Amino acid sequence: MTEMSSDDNGLGGLRADTASSCSSESREPQAPLLSMDISPMSLSTNDEQINELKQKLSRVSTPTRIDNGDPWDLGAPVQDVMRLAQYWQDGFDWRKQEAKINELPNYTTPIAVEGFEELQIHFLHQKSDVKDAIPLLFVHGWPGSFIEVTKLLPLLKGDSKNPAFHVVAPSLPNFGFSTWPDKRGFALPQYAETCHKLMLKLGYNQYVTQGGDLGFYVTRCMGLLYPQHCLASHTNRIRAGPPSFKSQPLLALQHALTPYNKRDKKSFARSNWFMTEGTGYRLLQSTKPQTIGYALADSPIALLAWIYEKLHDWTDNYPWTDDEILTWVSIYLFSTAGPAASVRIYYEIVHTDAAMHKDRMSDWIPNVKLGLAHFPKELGVVPKLWGRTLGPVVLESIHERGGHFAAWENPELIAKDLNEMFSKSGPCAGIVKGASGYDEKRSKL
Repeated sequence: MTEMSSDDNGLGGLRADTASSCSSESREPQAPLLSMDISPMSLSTNDEQINELKQKLSRVSTPTRIDNGDPWDLGAPVQDVMRLAQYWQDGFDWRKQEAKINELPNYTTPIAVEGFEELQIHFLHQKSDVKDAIPLLFVHGWPGSFIEVTKLLPLLKGDSKNPAFHVVAPSLPNFGFSTWPDKRGFALPQYAETCHKLMLKLGYNQYVTQGGDLGFYVTRCMGLLYPQHCLASHTNRIRAGPPSFKSQPLLALQHALTPYNKRDKKSFARSNWFMTEGTGYRLLQSTKPQTIGYALADSPIALLAWIYEKLHDWTDNYPWTDDEILTWVSIYLFSTAGPAASVRIYYEIVHTDAAMHKDRMSDWIPNVKLGLAHFPKELGVVPKLWGRTLGPVVLESIHERGGHFAAWENPELIAKDLNEMFSKSGPCAGIVKGASGYDEKRSKL
């Protein structure tokens, strides 16, 4: 477990804001208040943990291998994993990566979730110099983390043409450097409540979101539960089905009369590959997360292979460096809750009532404006018409390259979408009252 140190005075001279009211009736921006329990945070992994990792890596047992055919058909190839393990033991510098993380605007704060013990939530908060910047919540998934937002941060500062954003990127409970729930039942509503309360605590009574993977489900749930606060969402994980005549007759008629194009047929092939060859992890994690958890918690090689396979298979020929791979994996290894905790979300989001089941998040949710980014190597790629079953779509972008970890693989494309969506001439211009994304005083000069 990585230790988290914070200033004793709670702020260390940095301002942290919280909402003065949680009312969902008012569309007026709330005046931020000073919250003394929001603390700057830095990581400091115990030397014992690093030494234990190196000792375990020195005792690795190499599995047998079969050399004919594509080695990735069977999972992470032995030679690749062993090479990475050797580098993890002898060459990779976690302290260097830890120092880079500590250069980011890291904070921690307690969040009370109804029915559970108080959680300590780690988050990044890049507060813009533009007073009227738009509050944006970025929600990661598995096997990602808060680290995914870091390539977006410099692209969302705004200029004369593009809006500026206040960016908030938490480590979800059970992930990264946040703590974990004390009992079962922490499902999508609880993850949504955690993120919503964090935004309110920072003074953002209304906000917009961006998310992929599990971030799709969490932000969708936020829009369902808090539509007066979560006003617009952009996602690169479009989990949707074909429109039905019962629920959306006009869209269903359009769908029936529109033949599938070349892109649609490729998308079905990608989705079929994932369903037939790539979902073993999901079956395990959504049914018996504790069983696979023993391997993830005890064996760094098991954790490495489990995550590395996804980094390879879920991206569009992204040129992963060894340092990138091992940084992503090390965040799980040294996480506060331990690497096994993160997979429990897969169990909880399907073992819950139908109203808050993950499948509900793929149905129509009104009021929250949607931006949809289609990437060819996403896990489930759908026709544009299917995406329109999710809610009031105001932006659709079709990209020629990119996979599941879009904010990491193609941050400039996600930023382009956000800029277009929330610019002065965009479909969500001025959606957060008092937060246009531009320096209004300067623009009037």
